[in-house]
Amino acid sequence: MRLRLVKQQTAFDFFEKWKLWLGVSALLVVLSIASTVTQGLNFGIDFKGGTTIRAESSTPIDVAAYRQAIEPLALGDVSIAEVFDPSFRDDQHVAQIRIQAQDGQEAVASDVVAQLESSLRNIAPDIRFPSVESVGPKVSGELIKSAVLAVVIAIAVVLIYIWLRFEWQFALGAVGALVHDVILTIGIFSALQIKFDLAIIAALLTIVGYSLNDTVVVFDRVRENLRRYKKKDLSDVLNLSINETLSRTVMTSVTTLLALISLFVLGGDVIRGFVFAMIWGVMVGTYSSVFVASSTLLRLGVKRDWSKPSNTDGNQFANIDA
Repeated sequence: MRLRLVKQQTAFDFFEKWKLWLGVSALLVVLSIASTVTQGLNFGIDFKGGTTIRAESSTPIDVAAYRQAIEPLALGDVSIAEVFDPSFRDDQHVAQIRIQAQDGQEAVASDVVAQLESSLRNIAPDIRFPSVESVGPKVSGELIKSAVLAVVIAIAVVLIYIWLRFEWQFALGAVGALVHDVILTIGIFSALQIKFDLAIIAALLTIVGYSLNDTVVVFDRVRENLRRYKKKDLSDVLNLSINETLSRTVMTSVTTLLALISLFVLGGDVIRGFVFAMIWGVMVGTYSSVFVASSTLLRLGVKRDWSKPSNTDGNQFANIDA
C-alpha cells in the first residue's frame, strides 16, 4: 500500500484569493521588520562578544550539572556543549563553555574564570581549562556584517541563477519568496526573543536552499506546461503546475518536518534554536513557493513563445532536473 498525503490528482484553485495571500504575506513582513527595528534581536555570544573556554576532565560531561554549578555566579548568557572527537582518549572528556561579555568588559576577567574553575571542580575534581579565548565587540560587529553579507550574496546568486535558467519574471518571483522567508524567520526570532547566533545564520542559508529547491520544481513544471498548453491562461497553467507537484511538495515538507521535530524534542538545547529556525523555515518556504513565488509570477506575466520542446516533453519528469 502506497502512502499518499495528497491525492495524485487535485484541482485546487490557488489563485482564487491570491490578493489575500499576498496581503497576508505583506502584513507579516511588515510586522517582522517592525519587531526587528523596535525590539531588536536577542544576539548570542557570537554577536555580542564573550569568552569561550575549553574544559577537559576525566569525568564524563554532565551539561545539566555544569549549568547548575555555574548558575550562582550570575554570568548571564552561558552556553555549554560537550565536544566529541574520535581522536579523544577514553578518559578525555571535553566541554565548550561560552560566557557572554560582562558589563563594561570585552572579556571575562581572570578572577571570574578562576571562580568558574572552582565551581566546576566540585563536579570534576581534575578539570582544567587548556584554552580560554575572548571575542570582543569589534569582532562581533564584523561577524554580524559577514553574516548579513553571506545571506545577501546567497540571494543575489539565486537571482542570477533563476534569471539565466528561466526568465526575469521567474527570478523576481523566486527571490521575492526567499526574501519573504528570510524576513519572516528573522521576525519570529525577534518577536519571541529567541537567541540569535551564528547557527541561525546557517539555518537561514539552509532555508534559502530548501525554499529555492521547492520553487524551482514548481517553476520547471510551469515552464513545461506553458509549452504544452499554449492557449491556456497563465493562472490556469500555474494552478495546473502547482496541483501536479503538490503531492511531492507536501510529502517532502512533512517528512522533513518529522525529522526536525524529532531533533527539536530530543536534540537538546545546543541545536534547539537552529532546529526551530529550520522548522519555521520549512513551513514558510513551502507556503511561499506556492503563494508568493507563483502569485508574483502571475502578476508579472511571462512570455509564452518558449523555444521548441525537447525530446523529453511528454514525460512526467520532463525538464525537472533540479
